[in-house]
Amino acid sequence: MVDVLEGQRVLAFDLETTGVSTNNDRIVQVALVGAKADGSTVHYDVLVNPQRPIPMGASRVHGIFDSKVRSEPVFKHYAAELFELMDGAVIVGHNARKFDMPLLENEYYRCGMVPPKPLVVLDTLEAVRRLKIARPHNLGAQCALHGIDLSNAHDAAADAAASLLLLWKVMRDHPSSFRRSLSEIEEWLIHGEVNKEESELGRALGDLESFDQQGRIRINDGVYIVAFGRHKGKDLVTIAKEDPRYLDWLLSNNGIEDQQAREKLKEFISSVRDW
Repeated sequence: MVDVLEGQRVLAFDLETTGVSTNNDRIVQVALVGAKADGSTVHYDVLVNPQRPIPMGASRVHGIFDSKVRSEPVFKHYAAELFELMDGAVIVGHNARKFDMPLLENEYYRCGMVPPKPLVVLDTLEAVRRLKIARPHNLGAQCALHGIDLSNAHDAAADAAASLLLLWKVMRDHPSSFRRSLSEIEEWLIHGEVNKEESELGRALGDLESFDQQGRIRINDGVYIVAFGRHKGKDLVTIAKEDPRYLDWLLSNNGIEDQQAREKLKEFISSVRDW
């Protein structure tokens, strides 16, 4: 269940805004909560001057009034560091795909900047709907159903952290639905199950000779194939071209735990990088 997220930057994401229009409303708070690929924690929580009055109805929901953000930086001040955090990350959020991400993207476009492109978006609202978990499906109700404390609801950091914990509990309770690659999980969240037989490659991996004690790397006619995580089914030469930083993680204690296998793999990867 957790293998698919190993070696990833996983960040729960939430916004508080001036309203619910992804095209016209503006951000007043951004929060990212999670961890980088090396396991170091991320807790990013900033207030943003929306450069317009916050409607009283919105302020009553999130508790952020004009006086609180008047002296805060505008969005462009944060754009570069947000891009650095979010680009290529696994983004987790409740209704993030249809609300938070489009609204964020429009803020970047207003600045004349390219928005970050996450590796995938794992939307917990889509997850609870796809799994037919009991209604209501709003974050507060789902947190209550799953025993998650959300006493500070509608604070961006609190909501982000809650969505991350909700994803973990949903993955724990429905493991069979998440035994697939990250891109396949995202496709399933958006579109549901595709009527096709299980991947031949997925079935064959288990039959290949293990390179390390945990079976994370398999050998097929001298080709080293990753058997877990986001690059499951890919050979190391392909990964070296597509995602070279992943190889550094793979050679760490968090990647290949078998030290003897790791040393052998270092030699092979070194030769691959010299090609």
